[in-house]
Amino acid sequence: MRLTADEEAMLDGKEGRAVQRAMELLVQYGDALGAERLVDTNNVCGANVFSPAPGLPKFESHDQIFSQMSLDSDETFEIPHVKAYSCQLIGRMDARHWRLQEIEQETHDLIAESESYNAAHGIQLMNTCTPYQVGNVPVKGEHCAWMESSAVVYINSVLGARTNVEGRESTAAAMLTGKIPYWGYHLHEQRAGTHYVDVQFPVQDFMDWGILGYYVGKMVGDKVPVLDHVNSTPNLSQLKHFGAAASTSGGVELYHIPGITAEARTVEEAFQGHPIQARFSFGQQERLQVYEELNSTARDPHVDLVMLGCPHANIQQIWEICNLLDGKTVHSNTELWIFTPHPIRELADRNGYTKIMENAGAVLMSDTCPAIGRFLPKGTKVIATDSAKQVHYLPAIMKVQGWFGSTKDCVNAAITGRWTGGIS
Repeated sequence: MRLTADEEAMLDGKEGRAVQRAMELLVQYGDALGAERLVDTNNVCGANVFSPAPGLPKFESHDQIFSQMSLDSDETFEIPHVKAYSCQLIGRMDARHWRLQEIEQETHDLIAESESYNAAHGIQLMNTCTPYQVGNVPVKGEHCAWMESSAVVYINSVLGARTNVEGRESTAAAMLTGKIPYWGYHLHEQRAGTHYVDVQFPVQDFMDWGILGYYVGKMVGDKVPVLDHVNSTPNLSQLKHFGAAASTSGGVELYHIPGITAEARTVEEAFQGHPIQARFSFGQQERLQVYEELNSTARDPHVDLVMLGCPHANIQQIWEICNLLDGKTVHSNTELWIFTPHPIRELADRNGYTKIMENAGAVLMSDTCPAIGRFLPKGTKVIATDSAKQVHYLPAIMKVQGWFGSTKDCVNAAITGRWTGGIS
């Protein structure tokens, strides 16, 4: 791999052992990928806040944690201030409701210490799976190094930024060096569409965008779908929902909706002159089949937990939930938890939305989610959610039944304690 003079200097240790180790990782990573060079990045989103868990070793310092967990080294380095603009992704703990999560005081204190350590090194504590909702909005063509599949597919597709789905080590190395291997979706030619999807059903609401995303991911795997005949312009929430579902059932990191997403005005432009590898249609039959699959783990209509906000909800979604919830009360046998980034929760506080939720018996949480934090109310056996991603993962991770439906169906389940949702 060809290195520039500044990259050679970092590899030679002229900026310290931590940066040297980071560059060693990036060179090894790039060689394995077949990358010919590195590319500059000043936009990195990773996960370096330490969350103690069973089986992890005891550490003597946060430098040791970063060295071992993020730079894959048995040697402990003095970690310098990050070189690239860097953000912390979603974590394990809600700083306001950590006791509700049943996190022990010692664990809380260690996570809080790790957050302070990362902040002191220049890492922005956004603590969300949707950094683009709270200030990190990369522009078209910007080279990034992001973890979190639902965030990657959003910024690649909707914003036209350029990143692959990175890991903890590669993002940590990018934070310290401002570099990432130049391969995959950093290359213009790799961003061409591969599969054509004829959208024959009028996809308009939030639930159907999730169903369509789940279908597309199943059909194309990790390729680049191009959606044709979309009959309405989706909003941020719907595109967020679509991409999260597509990256869950498959491995979609980039898609094109000509005339809507960032890089293609026409179907022809999306494919860049390359042949179409496969064609699929999404109609009423496919819609019903995916809905049934998403509800395949659920049998018991009695709902213990309704979980909304995966990926993290924006203020519009919170407003819509409050409109459905205002003046009503969550059933005594059911919990309603909504998840959002903490800056948006602060806005919800100021707007009175948090109070509406609390008066109804719901909880607005931030910085985490049940799948990442591995927490549910005691005795939970059945959950309901409007997230195709969450209903895919949570039953497998937490061994619960999962209902999927519209936001309205989910709020109704929270109020009545029973699932009555459906699809027409």
